Amino acid sequence: MKWLQTIQQQFSQHKYAINAKQLGDDAELAWSNLGYWDDAASSYPDACRQLADQLAQAVHLTSNDRLLDLGCGQGASLLHWQQQYHVQHIEAVELQSSCVIQIQKHLLQITAIHPYSFLNLKQIQFKSGFDVVLCIDAAYHSNLNLFLDSVGSVLNSNGRLGFHYLMLSDQWLDLNSFQKKKYQWLLKAADVNLNNLMTESVLKQTLQSYDFEGIEIRDLSEEVLQGFAKYFHKLQQLPQQPTDLDAFKIRMTAKLCAKLYADGWVKYVQISAKK
Repeated sequence: MKWLQTIQQQFSQHKYAINAKQLGDDAELAWSNLGYWDDAASSYPDACRQLADQLAQAVHLTSNDRLLDLGCGQGASLLHWQQQYHVQHIEAVELQSSCVIQIQKHLLQITAIHPYSFLNLKQIQFKSGFDVVLCIDAAYHSNLNLFLDSVGSVLNSNGRLGFHYLMLSDQWLDLNSFQKKKYQWLLKAADVNLNNLMTESVLKQTLQSYDFEGIEIRDLSEEVLQGFAKYFHKLQQLPQQPTDLDAFKIRMTAKLCAKLYADGWVKYVQISAKK
């Protein structure tokens, strides 16, 4: 499991950065998620937009909502909320300084972009709370309790939350210690702490303990994990594939997605709830 250490040592960008151009998005404000792959997704940007749309629809995002986008990456989602949902008040939190600079340069209409971790929302002087908080394909790198505690501090009464996470299947409990240890190392390579993951029942109880209700958990493993792995396989059939560290990171991500889906012990889920 040396590959992540190699990447972290040699990449000048943040550890969560991804080379979107190698995946098929060369826009100034590019997408950087695993995507939602169904018959309507004809390209990487299409699939990324669909993953964002699934989340927005789950929380019933409207143009009048005060929206906070957590871990917005290179800013494609912010532009999407403006153009497709006509949201007037959009703020974002992004830890990668290069992404913050890019967004400030190319997306002047956004209300504010805050260069913080989304686990430290209490440190940001927001002028008021938010009706909707969304976190696309990023929250599973964090402890869920820390994430919910941070988000709960900025949500308005009756505010809605939507995010993606990894969830243990019921079959996980039947695995032996060797199988679980193997998965611990696999997930660690992707900067996911196995100890943070929960079964569906425990996940719901955790959300309820932070006063969330109307909880909906939707399994997107097929559309996201298998979908991304299949898309990468198609990319590999194209001539002159890159062989640099960016490409290596993408290839390892695709392999992990394929294994998670094939085993079925760890699910990729979409979670929506309201205060």
